[in-house]
Amino acid sequence: MSTSLNAVSPAGPARRAGTAQGIIIILSGFLPVLAIVSLAPAVPSIIGAFADIPGATTWIPLAVTAPGFMIALFSPLMGWIADRHGRRRLLIASTFGYGLVGLLPFFFGTIEVLFVSRLTLGFFEAAILTVTNTLIGDYYAHDQRRTWLTLQGVLGPILGTSTVFFSGLLAAQSWQYPFAIYAVALPIAVAMIFLIHEPDVKAEIGTRTDVTPFPWQTILVCSGFTLFAAALYYVYIVQVGRAFGEVGVASPDRVGLLISIASIGVVIGATLFQVISRRFAADWQLFTFLALLGIGLIGIGNSDTATVMTSFSFVQQLGAGILIPALVLWTVSHLPPEHRGRGMGIWSACFFLGQFVSPLLFSLANDLSGSVRNAFAWLGALSIAGAIAARLMSKFIK
Repeated sequence: MSTSLNAVSPAGPARRAGTAQGIIIILSGFLPVLAIVSLAPAVPSIIGAFADIPGATTWIPLAVTAPGFMIALFSPLMGWIADRHGRRRLLIASTFGYGLVGLLPFFFGTIEVLFVSRLTLGFFEAAILTVTNTLIGDYYAHDQRRTWLTLQGVLGPILGTSTVFFSGLLAAQSWQYPFAIYAVALPIAVAMIFLIHEPDVKAEIGTRTDVTPFPWQTILVCSGFTLFAAALYYVYIVQVGRAFGEVGVASPDRVGLLISIASIGVVIGATLFQVISRRFAADWQLFTFLALLGIGLIGIGNSDTATVMTSFSFVQQLGAGILIPALVLWTVSHLPPEHRGRGMGIWSACFFLGQFVSPLLFSLANDLSGSVRNAFAWLGALSIAGAIAARLMSKFIK
């Protein structure tokens, strides 16, 4: 799975992307994550506000996670638009739309507005996520892509933790107040007008005159593997609280503390990605993060104490820190520039489809194995098997 990446800065001599463009891409790429983490502390308050509506305990969490469904549904379309009509206008319009739509529940406190805004928000997120990943490929050569993806992986958890903290303070005042956080997209969109330029895809293609067909085999392998990895990635995020419960940690505060300690591994893993991706080809990068995920999940499944479980959670989080930048770099590096947007749209759809598939996969493992910890161990073994398979996939990538 070698990475043939003789990319040059596609923006041409007049407009070369630099630090300012990279920072804007990182900040805008965090917006789809912000859409979920900003509401995590507010979910109980939102459920309480709509307690008189039948099924509120089901409907409200669905509203919170609805953007992920929309990302999975519309990312391929956004990639096609980006390739056909350009990246810049789509990104700027979607970021403005994200900020305006995200704010609606702050002003209108009805469940109808909540649902419509969340679904529409996901539509804009599909464009933001697809275009930001595409621009990393458009703007930067391979070594620069590695650097920006590493920085994105390091800053993501920090921004996420800060968002949860401020959202909790706002949610203590009113369930509607956390939605004010979405206004941060508006100054980002304004900055894009001045800093983001349309990449010169024709210059990157160069003198090549043949029409390159869409690389279906490549994108199916990359996206299919991403779906598999994402389903395992979300197992820990969604289910680890239940695993701690099986070793006697019942207090939510205590669970949150242990998870926070283990999450330091994400930042370290993202930092390690810079070293790993310089020294090893893509197949070894995929092997590394799946092996770490697998060891961590197996260890969680066989832990008898909270201390041991936290230690193995840290190992799992090391792999999680490497996972996303490795998958993005691997995929974008195998896409020709004229198909980069569409390819990354399919990739985004598969990653968020993995978020949906993960609970179903875990439920199946739980039913077959008989307990939450056994399910962790089984899925850890599946991750190890995936790591071995990653070493065998190079012949399917052209």
